Amino acid sequence: MKKTLLLALAASAFAFVACKETKKSTDIIVKKEVKKAPAAPVRMQEYNQTSEATLANSHLNCVIHRQADDSLAMVKDETGQKYYDNSISLTITRDDGSTFFRRTFTKKSFDSCLDDDYRNTGILEGLVFDKVTNGTLRFAASVSHPGTDEYIPIVLTIDRFANVSIKRDTQLDTSSEEEEDL
Repeated sequence: MKKTLLLALAASAFAFVACKETKKSTDIIVKKEVKKAPAAPVRMQEYNQTSEATLANSHLNCVIHRQADDSLAMVKDETGQKYYDNSISLTITRDDGSTFFRRTFTKKSFDSCLDDDYRNTGILEGLVFDKVTNGTLRFAASVSHPGTDEYIPIVLTIDRFANVSIKRDTQLDTSSEEEEDL
């Protein structure tokens, strides 16, 4: 009888628990995204490039040096992260050691190629020697949004009289060199 009583109590307890209606919640639980405070201002790594070229029958050495420049205004990205802007010096020397061209470029040097967004939130990212074409030294420059792949491509040319021309690059690099020479 004790077994029957225990069994009946267990069955009724089970039935009571099984029949109990569970309250359904309409609350939606979402984790709150914690915004991190911006880190210390970011400096791009220093960069050096040396290239050789021949212009007007003169052998030239082109030395490019990029460094973060504390004297320039910092820029902020959309998260508030600050970045140092860069300055880039270009020195072109002849074989005899004399200087053909020397100038330090900042983002302001390329102002005519930039829109307001890049003037305010872009940094001078790079300058590299490209090639000699049509009697000029051709360099590729870029002003970018820091920490992204977004940039404005710029062409800087220097003729044999050391005159500088700066313009926005509108040509896609999809053609072969043979097609360019035609």
